[in-house]
Amino acid sequence: MAGDRLVAIHQPNFFPWLGYFSKAVRADVFIVLDDVQFARTGAGTWSNRVRVLINGEPSWITMPIRRPHQLEGLQRYDQIRVDNTQRWREKLLRTIQVHYRRAASFDEVFPAIEPLVMHPAESLVEYNLFVTSCIARRLHIDPERWVLASTLHATATGTARLIELVRAADGTAYLSGDGAGGYQDDDAFASAGLGLVRQHFAHPVYDQRSGRPFVEGMSCIDALMHCGFDRTRALLG
Repeated sequence: MAGDRLVAIHQPNFFPWLGYFSKAVRADVFIVLDDVQFARTGAGTWSNRVRVLINGEPSWITMPIRRPHQLEGLQRYDQIRVDNTQRWREKLLRTIQVHYRRAASFDEVFPAIEPLVMHPAESLVEYNLFVTSCIARRLHIDPERWVLASTLHATATGTARLIELVRAADGTAYLSGDGAGGYQDDDAFASAGLGLVRQHFAHPVYDQRSGRPFVEGMSCIDALMHCGFDRTRALLG
């Protein structure tokens, strides 16, 4: 809505897809949700794994994490530690080199991506925030508008928490992802005097040079390698 101060809220994702950055482009305030519970079980979430194209097929790349036994899975995002006992950074760089070296913008993008992959942070939030803010700057998105949720001291849960965070950021409307309908009470925003704006992200199609049908939802690494920074920014609208 015109004149609204639009607030987006998202977990700190690992080399996120284009929809993440599209949301950051539109938001006046982008809240990084670092103080909610991380998934109890499984390989992880979009905060420590994402897909890239390997031999033309979508495949997972993963940041290994440590789950301290004493916390029994009840961990917030800002408590998650990267498993730096594994040489996953070097493995990831090699994967990018091997499978994207023929991409049109490899020579432009790889030197910028390499120090991001190798960032030595022990905190998952710190690592992802460093990576995404560096990429954001190259895409002409101002990460100074990004705020950690933990600094806003929200205490509610569910949709009430989103409303509390939007208010704490002096927002007048919430920018909702397209898949939020299953867990979000849309009517609660109007009751709270806040607007609700749907992202409606239409994934752009670009040449992945695989000779196969386009695969959407890949890490931003895929778009950057094929399109470069300036064209990727143009894809975001």
